[in-house]
Amino acid sequence: MAKRTRRKLLAVFNAKVALAAMDGDKTLAELGQRFEVHPNQITEWKRQLSERAADVFGGAGVEELTE
Repeated sequence: MAKRTRRKLLAVFNAKVALAAMDGDKTLAELGQRFEVHPNQITEWKRQLSERAADVFGGAGVEELTE
């Protein structure tokens, strides 16, 4: 049996999938099928996007806002 090689996905692709998941129009299973990635991976990318979104606008995190 041939060994499958791991795909190297670009950050742009990961962001596109995470944004599609944030929209909420489709389920994670539907997105997983569409983009050919596991739904758990989409959940992880969505979490990463949520946590790092503030960096796009200058890096002010929740900790800085509460002080």
